Amino acid sequence: MSFVWPQYLWLLLIVPVLVAAYVAVLRRKKAAVRYASIGLVKAAIGPAQRFRRHVPPLLFLLALIGVLIAIARPSAMVTLPSDARTVIMAMDVSLSMRATDVDPSRIVAAQTAAKQFVQDLPADIRAGIVTFAGTALLVQPPTKNREDLVAAIERFQLQRHTAIGSGIILSLATLFPEEGIDLEQVVFGNNWGSRDAARKTDKPVKQQKKEVKSVPAGSYTSAAIILLTDGRRTTGPDPLDAARMAANHGVRVFTVGFGSNAGGSVDIDGMSIYMRFDEETLKSIAGITQAEYFHASSATALTKIYEGLNTKFALERKETEITALFAAAAALLAVASATLSLLWFNRIV
Repeated sequence: MSFVWPQYLWLLLIVPVLVAAYVAVLRRKKAAVRYASIGLVKAAIGPAQRFRRHVPPLLFLLALIGVLIAIARPSAMVTLPSDARTVIMAMDVSLSMRATDVDPSRIVAAQTAAKQFVQDLPADIRAGIVTFAGTALLVQPPTKNREDLVAAIERFQLQRHTAIGSGIILSLATLFPEEGIDLEQVVFGNNWGSRDAARKTDKPVKQQKKEVKSVPAGSYTSAAIILLTDGRRTTGPDPLDAARMAANHGVRVFTVGFGSNAGGSVDIDGMSIYMRFDEETLKSIAGITQAEYFHASSATALTKIYEGLNTKFALERKETEITALFAAAAALLAVASATLSLLWFNRIV
């Protein structure tokens, strides 16, 4: 637990002072009373009666402690319903997804896990699906209709190349259609070729039609992107530039590297090509956007990752101020103290 105003915690020093004063008053009263037989008095009162005389003051003391802590404005990590209302699944449909190092194949395992993920989403969360290979396509705009999402996943068609950056940018354009992100230039334009060609071009790339005010990374809690890929960028925008664009919008990009640690080979046009995902880039994307990176080496592992993400979008742990909780508890304790004192002793502590 942390405090917004920790400098006010010194007020808790009042508590031991009050305890000492209470003990001193009790001793003074005990010394002032004289009985012919103190044993007869103790027997008449009984241990229960002697204990309950201290209950109202104890409750009042706890109420005071609650008030003093509330003054310092405490906050804690609390599990609350997530603010994420839209999830975009950006999925790799490059030819490398044919690889069978994941049983029965990467693409089949990814489709199965994705369909289960959208079906398990809370009913009030919309989901959209973007696929990327040589370019990126919005195959299903955000919707709450789970049947449409499943049907879109089943229609995946594998293609050449891997444009991870295009997948991220199209996902952002789907989340922020009013900002006019220039998809024709950034995602579908001819200025983007191979990795080397993209590095060599001196022509500046216009990424947006209008200036967008940047916000802190990870601060936009109404949406998130889940990016799954089994390869590395071979064309399109630099994924790290796309990640920075997402970070400037405050959108988190959760990344999933799919495939075995050793990679796998896939047959493309009669040639066997070795494929392995770029874990370093995926970690960087997640780090830049204040999200998380996951590695799924099997269909079972991918399903568990999606289950965890599903829970994250339904419930999320976040730093929350709990001043009201302490104030309410203090009020209840004060009322209880006064009520018991009136019932037992016909007076208020």
